[in-house]
Parts: sequence; C-alpha cells; structure tokens
Amino acid sequence: MKKVLIANRGEIALRVIRACRELGLRSVAVYSDADARAPHVREADEAVRLGPAPSSESYLRGELIIAAAKRVGVDAIHPGYGFLSEREWFARAVRDAGLIWVGPPAEAIAAMGSKTAARTLAIAHDVPVVPGTTEPLRDAKEAQAVAQQFGYPVLLKASAGGGGKGMRVVREPAAMAASLESAQREAMNAFGDDAVYVEKYIDGPRHVEIQVLADGHGRCVSLGERECSVQRRHQKMIEEAPSPAVNADLRKRMGTAAVRVAKAAGYQNAGTCEFLLASDSQFYFLEMNTRIQVEHPVTEMVTGIDLVQWQLRIAAGERLPFTSSIEPRGWAIECRITSEDASNHFLPSTGRIGYLRIPGGPGVRWDSGVGAGSDVTLYYDPMLAKLVVWAPNRADAISRMHRALDELTIDGVETSREFHLRVMEDDEFQRGAIDIQWLERRLDSLVGASAPRAQIEAAAITAALLAERDRLSRSPRAAGAAATGAAAAPPPAQSAWAQLARAQGLRQT
Repeated sequence: MKKVLIANRGEIALRVIRACRELGLRSVAVYSDADARAPHVREADEAVRLGPAPSSESYLRGELIIAAAKRVGVDAIHPGYGFLSEREWFARAVRDAGLIWVGPPAEAIAAMGSKTAARTLAIAHDVPVVPGTTEPLRDAKEAQAVAQQFGYPVLLKASAGGGGKGMRVVREPAAMAASLESAQREAMNAFGDDAVYVEKYIDGPRHVEIQVLADGHGRCVSLGERECSVQRRHQKMIEEAPSPAVNADLRKRMGTAAVRVAKAAGYQNAGTCEFLLASDSQFYFLEMNTRIQVEHPVTEMVTGIDLVQWQLRIAAGERLPFTSSIEPRGWAIECRITSEDASNHFLPSTGRIGYLRIPGGPGVRWDSGVGAGSDVTLYYDPMLAKLVVWAPNRADAISRMHRALDELTIDGVETSREFHLRVMEDDEFQRGAIDIQWLERRLDSLVGASAPRAQIEAAAITAALLAERDRLSRSPRAAGAAATGAAAAPPPAQSAWAQLARAQGLRQT
C-alpha cells in the first residue's frame, strides 16, 4: 500500500491524511463543489472533484469515487465514518475493482448491518441482548402482541438504522399503530428499508461501547470502553473513556462479549460494539458499528494506540502486536463542537468562520475540518470539530475541558461551545450521575429559556432565504443577466434552505 484515497470530508478526512503522512503513504482527497476550499483538500497530496454540493451527487456516489481512485492510481480507499463507510455493496465494489478496502470485509458489514441479524448472531454466541424480536414486524397487531409479552414501554427500532432514525418509544397499546407507521416511514426515508423490530425499553440505562481491533490473522482484542450517554435525540454530544460506571471486572466481561461477537462475524479492522448498561451492571448488546467511530480519539488518548494508523496497517496485512485487552490510563473527554445554537433548540447556524482561536496546552487535542475562512453550510453534518482532553483522572479531565472550552473562540457562526461549558459545570455530570435520558431531563437548565421553536424556525428560515436571495443577486451570473435585461436565475433546485422552507410551508420571497 503506497497511496490511499479518503472517501470522506471534514475532520475525519484530515485525520486519515495525517495518519497516511506519518506512515509514509500518499493521500488523495475527494471533494464536492461546496468543499473546494476545505482544509482536507489543501492538506492532501492530491485532490479530485466528485460533483455538486449535495452528498447524493458527490460523497454518496460510489461509482464516482472508484473511478477517481483508478484515475489517480491509488492502492486503497479509506471510507472514514458516515457516507458509504457501512455500505456492504461499496466495500464489495472497491474490492472487485482490485483496490484495498480499509475496513472490515463486505461480508462482516452485511452480517452486522441489520440490527436484527446482529441480535441473532449475538444470541447464538451467548452475548446478552435486550429482550425483543429478531424478525421485522409485519403490522401493528403483531407489534402489540409482542409488546404485551414483554410489557410496556417498548422501543420500535429500524432494522437497518442508526443515529436515532426510525426509533419510537411506545408506552401504551393505543399508540402502537401510529408509532409503527411513523417509524417505518422514517426508516424508509433514511435507509431505504422500512423494516422495524421491537425490544423491551429499559429506563435509565447508560450507553457504553467497546472498541475492538481485529487483524487478518485471527487476532482480535478489546481496547476498553467509552461512555456515550450524554445524548440528545439519540445523537451523542459528549464522550469519555473510561466510563465512570465500569470497573475492571465489568470491563473484562464486556470486552470478552464484544470480541466474541466480532469473531463470530468474521470481523477485521477497527469496530465498535454498542451496549446498554443497566443500573444493576447488566449489559445488553445493541449493534456493531463496522467503521471508525467519531469518538475514537478518547480511546486513543487513554491507550496510546493510533486507531486510524492501525486501520491502515491491518488493511495492508500487518499483525496486531498485542494479544490481550488493553487497560486505560488516565481519563479522556471529547466534546463535539457543532454549528448549532443550543439556546435556540439547537437550530443549525450557517455562515463563514471569520476568526478561530484553537485551544492549546497540555493534554488538549483539536480534530477539525474547518479553519478561518471556511464556509459552514446546511449540506452536511453540523459538526465543526472535536475538542478532546486527557488528564490523570476524571475530575482533572473535566477541569481541563472547561479551560479548553474557555479558550475556544469561533466567530461567524453560532456553536455549541456554551452548552458544553455548562455541562462541565453541572454537578450531576461531575459526579458521573448520567444515563441516556439525562440530557433530555437537564436540557432546559443547561441551555436556558428560549422562544418557541416554531417561531425561531420560521424566523431563521426566512432570514436564510433572504440571505440566499441576496447572494444570488450579487453573483456574476445574476449581474450578467441584469446587464442584458434577462431574468435572474432562480435559486438552485437542491438548495437545502429551499427544501426546509417548503417543509415549513413558507414561501421564498
């Protein structure tokens, strides 16, 4: 392996580029029109344009990515996370094109790509799962029968999903039909698959995941756990390693279960097994993420193991140098810095970053895909960066994160910085008294009072539409049209703001 194409953007693309450089590999970036000036494009040894800004016309076009890889003569493709990273057909297409796929085999992705199939595999290998079905539901009548068996509340979950899409909590029989229809519709829109299954809803569990590495020579090890319970609408916002709820014995048992599942799936490369951890320390397997995780830096900070480099090394055929599970050293915390206004219901914020002051000092890491002058749009995920700190213990890590957040300055867009500062100051968070519903319970006190969401959304959309109109009127094309007396061009059909406005029933003026 000498040359790697990174089929992604933003901070993860930069992360892979840096790993390639340290290993003596050449890197190739791909980009959409919206990312032509992005840092990952500038930092790579080469860069190839894929297409227009919408991901459906660029980063999700597997055939364009493979064609670009062949055109520039790469040996391997690293998918990062998101986009096509967990698409079995893309991994297979990369392999069929004679290229190295920096990830698990297509067959392992397929085996773990369905939550129901993953549950079946876990059950067959004596790994505990939340009580529920292993087959998609046929209709509301069947769902009600299953719920009656387990007892309410229950959780409907998209079989092919993730990120909270296609999930509904049902607390009474009367709500089942509407909830199932809603979950199926959302699952189909998000994943192209409306299969939904049901499992017992566990109140107040933690979300704890185990990082594994597996090479192509039969060796698979656990690198310990990450605590990911600070979530809003099933989206992780703060992660840490280790977990304040896991001791050495529980870590060993959860690590053994994760390795057992990974081996059963024929897994290779980096992967993560996600578990619910109940208050009685009983854990339940949820799913396996067949890619590098957004929160991988906290594991790197407490183990000293570069996960992205080992993704590349394993793909190149190297053996893992360690044979047993790795115990954490110290404590690491990661805050996802997003372009969202937490005080206004986390509405997305767009614009150009005019000034950026990056925190520094001992034990501080900044993984980002933006810089001063970067444009923040609605085309992609709102995450701007990951701020990560390490300290000898959890209390010192929280103090260090607070200091680093204090140093951080981003002008030009609203960010989640203030929200993260308040979490670090929260007494319950400091005591580790958190679960996956904790943030929803504490959110009002953490973000402060705000105007009604509908009012804010309408105002934000209207302002953005007016800004888009003004931008178009100043464009060279519009200026040329005005000079010739021709009508100005309408806004692009794929405008994210226009789509949002239509969804809200607003007119573009």
